[in-house]
Amino acid sequence: MKGMELLRKKIDDSGYKLQYIAEKCGLTYQGFLPKLKGERQFVASEIAVLTRLLNLTPEEQQLIFFD
Repeated sequence: MKGMELLRKKIDDSGYKLQYIAEKCGLTYQGFLPKLKGERQFVASEIAVLTRLLNLTPEEQQLIFFD
């Protein structure tokens, strides 16, 4: 599974709405979508929020954000 596919699955499994996750990352929904599609990169603060919110393992974090 590719990184953004895994991220989308983790979000779906979390039960959180995309709008809520975007706000927690300090983004608008419209600003979050290009990142979710892999068109733009997440910055460190967003990665930290997503890791905490979605309970990402170090391996998942590596695959999603750094591969």
